[in-house]
Amino acid sequence: MNWLKRPSTTGGIIYLIVVAAVLVGLVLVSAGAWRSGVMTMGASFAVALAARAVLPDDRAGMLRIRSRYVDLTAMAICAGGMIVLAVAIPGRG
Repeated sequence: MNWLKRPSTTGGIIYLIVVAAVLVGLVLVSAGAWRSGVMTMGASFAVALAARAVLPDDRAGMLRIRSRYVDLTAMAICAGGMIVLAVAIPGRG
């Protein structure tokens, strides 16, 4: 298993946690609990947003794609949009 390596930055570890949480959210959505799944995915983007906001660029790992401003803006839109979607749409889910 030489191809499987531990992430070298704190941001890399957080990135893997966020990806796992998004996958859990997708499983919840596919199981029919769409509101819980979308909320889980939105919360995971919020975790990524908080991590990117506090980590320096050299420790951000895969959370660092563009400049800090662009990364924070994109993650805030994703997190906020998903959470608002889960809360605002009426009905059961």
